[in-house]
Amino acid sequence: MNTPQPGAQFLTLEDSGKVDAALLSSPEKFLARITLSSHKLLIHIAKENGIPVEELTTQQIIAWFEKDGKIRREQGIEAAYLQW
Repeated sequence: MNTPQPGAQFLTLEDSGKVDAALLSSPEKFLARITLSSHKLLIHIAKENGIPVEELTTQQIIAWFEKDGKIRREQGIEAAYLQW
């Protein structure tokens, strides 16, 4: 599986199509999309920390978001991993 690069979409068109084709309600599809995107982001965070996803702690995830937010504020949105 490819880890998204900064600015990349976390949910590919193929992933989105699979969710759309699933026999799910609209709220379930929304949650499925968030879950798939979060899974890909957690893989990225784990790789940056050099550990398996299963070993990520709440504090490591929060610290990653703080670091990415600081990059966004100090260097601009293009420098951050999450570009929103």
